Amino acid sequence: MTAPVLSVRGLTVDLPKSGDRPHAVRDLSFDIHPNEIVCVVGESGSGKSVTAFTAMGLLPKALKPSAGQMLFEGQDLLKMSRRAHGALRGKRIAMVFQEPMTALNPCFTVGDQIEEIFKAHTNLSKAERKAKTMALLEEVRLPDPPRVYASFPHQLSGGQRQRIVIAIALAMDPTLLIADEPTTALDVTTQAQILSMFKTLKTTHNAGILFVTHDFDVVAEIADRVVVMQKGVVVEQGPVEEVLNRPQHPYTRQLIAAVPRKRDGAAPVLDEEIALRVQGLEKTYHVAGTLTKKPRTVHALHPADFTVRKGETLGIVGESGSGKTTLVRCLIRLLDPDDGAIWIGNRNFAEGSRDSLRAARKDIQIVFQDPYGSLNPRRTIGEQLIGAPMNFGVGRDVAWERARRLMKIVRLEEEALYRYPAQFSGGQRQRICIARALMVEPKILIADEAVSALDVSVQKEVLQLLADIKRDMGLTILFITHDLRVAAQICDNLIVMSKGRIVERGTVDDVFGNPQDAYTRQLLGAMPGRGWEAPDLTGAPH
Repeated sequence: MTAPVLSVRGLTVDLPKSGDRPHAVRDLSFDIHPNEIVCVVGESGSGKSVTAFTAMGLLPKALKPSAGQMLFEGQDLLKMSRRAHGALRGKRIAMVFQEPMTALNPCFTVGDQIEEIFKAHTNLSKAERKAKTMALLEEVRLPDPPRVYASFPHQLSGGQRQRIVIAIALAMDPTLLIADEPTTALDVTTQAQILSMFKTLKTTHNAGILFVTHDFDVVAEIADRVVVMQKGVVVEQGPVEEVLNRPQHPYTRQLIAAVPRKRDGAAPVLDEEIALRVQGLEKTYHVAGTLTKKPRTVHALHPADFTVRKGETLGIVGESGSGKTTLVRCLIRLLDPDDGAIWIGNRNFAEGSRDSLRAARKDIQIVFQDPYGSLNPRRTIGEQLIGAPMNFGVGRDVAWERARRLMKIVRLEEEALYRYPAQFSGGQRQRICIARALMVEPKILIADEAVSALDVSVQKEVLQLLADIKRDMGLTILFITHDLRVAAQICDNLIVMSKGRIVERGTVDDVFGNPQDAYTRQLLGAMPGRGWEAPDLTGAPH
């Protein structure tokens, strides 16, 4: 075998002494060879990103490598000067960051930002820089390269921005490419395209790729070898087939067991009572013209009709721009629909002013995607929970008693009520948001991409929590997601949306087993790891 591009030996990175854990990474060792993708897998806090940032020389000052080696083409990156390491960065070692919008400068065009790499590392003329930039845009399969070249980041979609970040990383044909969760926030079809691109790049550029992820479906799709990390320590590593199909360590088995999968067994018997009836709901936006663009009309939601029975979990599935969010915002009257009816019991929620519907708002509540952005960082959890029922006339003492009861239901300690959002993990914050939505005892709960930003094991816990709450409290749930596997795990029935229209509906078994619409088949075909089925590890030895 050829010499490794990167050889990590006994790497230890210290954490500040004030914490309970002394090391972010401890005694880490692995190799990456040319034309190989090594996936480093683990949950938040496992040390994955610290490893990637150490290789790039981008560690925060509070974190210090204290032992070991990171040999890149025979040179120890840990012993290099900042200037020498900086000369490699972007030229021989490049990185694709998780969030492209924050990785790109909003004040400069895409063309300027790609050409900046050539300015820093070459003596190419402006014409030569532009020619290479246009070639890169074509290589990462961006449509209409001249338009993209002249665009600013906010004028492109999330998938297009991620391709731009990849193009910047490839500009100098690096030997080592590091990708830190580059597909986490992407739709399933865009994710499939990006993963396909990485598989192509390792061959066309003969690069070694360090791919950081928490998603075993992604691992199954692209990895050659896998390194599993937990709390800064490697607990298992080996060829992808071995780790995925015959995991040895309990933590690896735990992560694989948490991969969402379609429920087995007969479909549950649902109540005949209708909890929500939507008839002809639609929303159109009229976008004003500018000096360079004509006015246009955007049909964000074409007439939508569906019913949800009491106790049902209805999944609404589709990519960005499919109309899911517009539908949800109309249902809770954050947007006023242009036409149609929203029947909750005997009340048409689509009619009347928002003020006149104030009392009815407690019947339908929502849990948003980003729990940290949904909570006020300056108020305790308890104060945020009791605010909603008090707005509807519930006394303070009764509201506090309800908050204490809900802490038990969402499996948090009562003392959490006296702490602030920053003192909780992402999964704990999402549990708090669920509790806050339940404080007014709603009939319908909407979960809008409520688990998409969570680690796979935390995601499993939150999904189980929602299922338990639905059973115990008789809730009706609308579950909005772009992840078909997650939808299959929790939902009874599915609606598939595309370009503002409902293109398919049916039970989970019908949609997965016999999809009728081409768009549904496209979504199913784009799911990562579709050639791999997570093994049933129930009762596996520990």
